[in-house]
Amino acid sequence: ERWPITRLYNRVWIPDNEEVWQSAEITKNYKAGDRFLHVQLEDGTELNYPVDPAALPPLRNPDILVGENDLTALSYLHEPAVLHNLKVRFVESKLIYTYSGIILVAINPYKQLPIYGDAIIHAYSGQNMGDMDPHIFAVAEEAYKQMARNNKNQSIIVSGESGAGKTVSARYTMRYFATVSKSSSNAHVEDKVLASNPITEAVGNAKTTRNDNSSRFGKYTEISFDQRYQIIGANMRTYLLEKSRVVFQSENERNYHIFYQLCASAVQPEFKHLKLGSAEEFNYTRMGGCTEIEGVDDRENMVETQKTFGLLGLKADFQMDVFKMLAAILHLGNVGITAVGDDRSSISLEDKHLNIFCELLDLNCDKMAQWLCHRKIITTSETVIKPMTRTQAVNARDALAKKIYSHLFDFIVERINQALQFPGKQHTFIGVLDIYGFETFDVNSFEQFCINYANEKLQQQFNLHVFKLEQEEYMKEDIPWTLIDFYDNQPVIDLIEAKMGILELLDEECLLPHGTDENWLQKLYNNFVNKNALFEKPRMSNTSFIIQHFADKVEYKCEGFLEKNRDTVHEVLIEILKESKIVKILNSYTPIDDFEKRVTPSFVRKVQAMLNNREDAPQLMLDTKYLFQVTFPFTPSPHALEMIQVPSSFKLGFLTRV
Repeated sequence: ERWPITRLYNRVWIPDNEEVWQSAEITKNYKAGDRFLHVQLEDGTELNYPVDPAALPPLRNPDILVGENDLTALSYLHEPAVLHNLKVRFVESKLIYTYSGIILVAINPYKQLPIYGDAIIHAYSGQNMGDMDPHIFAVAEEAYKQMARNNKNQSIIVSGESGAGKTVSARYTMRYFATVSKSSSNAHVEDKVLASNPITEAVGNAKTTRNDNSSRFGKYTEISFDQRYQIIGANMRTYLLEKSRVVFQSENERNYHIFYQLCASAVQPEFKHLKLGSAEEFNYTRMGGCTEIEGVDDRENMVETQKTFGLLGLKADFQMDVFKMLAAILHLGNVGITAVGDDRSSISLEDKHLNIFCELLDLNCDKMAQWLCHRKIITTSETVIKPMTRTQAVNARDALAKKIYSHLFDFIVERINQALQFPGKQHTFIGVLDIYGFETFDVNSFEQFCINYANEKLQQQFNLHVFKLEQEEYMKEDIPWTLIDFYDNQPVIDLIEAKMGILELLDEECLLPHGTDENWLQKLYNNFVNKNALFEKPRMSNTSFIIQHFADKVEYKCEGFLEKNRDTVHEVLIEILKESKIVKILNSYTPIDDFEKRVTPSFVRKVQAMLNNREDAPQLMLDTKYLFQVTFPFTPSPHALEMIQVPSSFKLGFLTRV
């Protein structure tokens, strides 16, 4: 006896302006070559839907599969199937986690969920990834288990767009490791490792329009374990701090949290000498017109920041030096610069904020006032002192503020790393990478360009890693399979970094004495418009360009690209700063025998290209201290990085005489 057929026709997904995808049932047989599909929407509407016979609408999965906790278990795996499955799990079952093979997909619920307590950590500890519900702890456990079982270092990459919840996810993985691998000693190493988070968030996170606690830098934390797989220490590397935020914030955005924490604590006796007031009083904190975050108590967070500094062994006098520099930056932003005619400017020696800035950093006020408004030009035959216009002087002041902040940031990270150092030998490590998500705002500049470039590289790594791994697994098991044709974003990476690409043209323009953002943009138009499908000129603008990234199209404004890429501060100002006792204490200004002055990003990329042509593909990078670090394929650990002594086999003798 045959089963009665209850559903004669398939269901498909058709694009929808409101819902993105809408489910529809096919009501009439479709014959190859038909131009229309007869469908009925879920609300009963009948439609003759026009189709391209070469690209028919995606089929919908049978209901029995919807809500699966692993996307790879679905019969059809395409965009509408993935989105529908995630939606059903999130909306109907309140589940934020779903697997896609070895990847965990997380949806940000934008509220605290009671699924991260110690009891849940212990429930996941020792379990296999597929035996429990999808969870960030299952991924962390898998990394820990693989490390312990195979004696192999592991890495967890947390990626996603801005506001997706990366920082919180990275925090949970670190807490998981700290809990399951508690050391028996009383050194409380795990507590120190976890304490590094609130500090880096205070100095490196800020409110954006997308996210109240957005990381404005990338962070790679390497957690070190001993032979018993207990935590013994950690080391942190940071990337791409968004320095421009120190001196500029878009509407509804804030500067770094630490500034607001300081201002909220201005009346406390220990901060009286910093002569601060409310965040409304300072140019660098009020620009976005938003000095408070709903539900966040900056004063309370300041107490927390001080506590975590203490937990890492960073004493009160060190903290006060840091707070002095931060307060000095705020006062510097309020220094009044007056235009004197069209081509010069001046700062009054009576300027209250200039005096406080100099007092806090122990600097000479007269020199500071003079050199914020003048620059020294040294030629072969003479030294010329040239006055600056008001705009140039404001730029010089802002550049100085950014320089002080970025050095302070690097220095704090360095001190955290010192506090997390350990005696003895690292046996294995687990790395956690929490890097900016893909970003697109109303106005996108150099920072977004760098962030999105980094994300392109990350996406490429991810594609190669995931698909390559899966396909190797299939081959090992002798399972018949067809090579998956995945989206390769190499063309957009080439557009940015290849020879005569966007970055090389930018570096080139920066070297020209009269280089401008406009000239550079014109070169981009000449080289790429109608010649590269991933590059466009906006119809209504002559000051922007559009790149088709893997995640979205982004329009970048060219204004400020050259200045931000050059990242220069007038040398005289640096010389004055070196006289400061505070800066000496923080030993942030120690150029390595003039080396940092000679190394440009384009030079690094050239050397990188040379090294990449070698078969063993070593990498070359610059660290925060502007020292060269060359990593060889045979380097046993990041701690064994060589300094500038490059083996002669590399034939890079020219490195030392750039």
